[in-house]
Amino acid sequence: MRTCPDCGTANGDGDDFCGNCGAYLGWQEPSTTGTSPATEAPPVADVPAVKPPPASPPSSPRVAPPQPDTSLTPDTDRRPEQADPVAVQPAKPIAARPVVRTSVADEAQDGPPCPRCGTPNRPDRRFCRRCAAPLTIARPAAALPWWRRRWPFRRRVRIGGSGTALRRIIVLLVVLALVVAGILLYPDGRTAYQDVMDKLRGASAITPVTVSASASVEGHPPAAAVDGLTNTYWGAQKVGDSITFAFRSPFRLVDLIIHTGGSTDPQQYQQEARPTTLDLLATASNGKVHEQLVSLNDKPGPQTVLTGVSDVVRVTLVVRGAAGTGPGRDIALAEVEFFKRD
Repeated sequence: MRTCPDCGTANGDGDDFCGNCGAYLGWQEPSTTGTSPATEAPPVADVPAVKPPPASPPSSPRVAPPQPDTSLTPDTDRRPEQADPVAVQPAKPIAARPVVRTSVADEAQDGPPCPRCGTPNRPDRRFCRRCAAPLTIARPAAALPWWRRRWPFRRRVRIGGSGTALRRIIVLLVVLALVVAGILLYPDGRTAYQDVMDKLRGASAITPVTVSASASVEGHPPAAAVDGLTNTYWGAQKVGDSITFAFRSPFRLVDLIIHTGGSTDPQQYQQEARPTTLDLLATASNGKVHEQLVSLNDKPGPQTVLTGVSDVVRVTLVVRGAAGTGPGRDIALAEVEFFKRD
């Protein structure tokens, strides 16, 4: 077994990288317990060792060896003496053959193959034993929602910190700005909403329960302004006179239609004075008064005035200007129609 120099995990003899941390295990030292067939040394023929002859003195003459006596009796066990070996040239030294032993079989590599090189590995390994590639494939991170990918909500690494504090401050400022804008723009927003509802839901006519006036010409009472006829009228004596219409319950006043003059006939229309400017005072149930200046055309026929006032319980029209005034001529207001939201 080979031990990882970084984490100390035990690995197989054939592993090049640690299975726990992926560190390189270093060069494999030559093993004395076995060699692979690729690294075995080629066989060398056995050569008998030759003992070199003893050196003779250089000055002594060479003497022939004595001849052995071969005259032996056949019934004796005596063997003739062996002759001395002949001197030969020494052979080259030969390295010792390594001891070849059967290597222990590697453990079964039945884990998933490496996704990079395809080498099989054990199931408990985290890195490939051949190329150190990670064996556990990380799952892709889930996609962030769209609002997390927009500034300032997206996560970003900044120098000096993660930027969380700055992002929170920005979000707080945005929320405060929205609250302040909502408080300031609430009346305008409510008015816009009511106007939209007026157009979507429609309107219907509503009749006041009582009608009164600050002054009137004899024979032309204030009730003539709501009798449904355009050839009768409420006659004001002078500019500044007013007429008031009271209603039974609060309602949303969408608009009103005004008929001026004593008749719809053009010739009779010119016989009396006609109001051209009115002050419209709409009183709500809480006592709040809505003021609106109304300008009218000096011609016979209906003229629509848009109002859009909620919780109305009383409406007052004050004459501020008139056309065709003169001695003996009344200021004629023929008809006033009111419409509420359905």
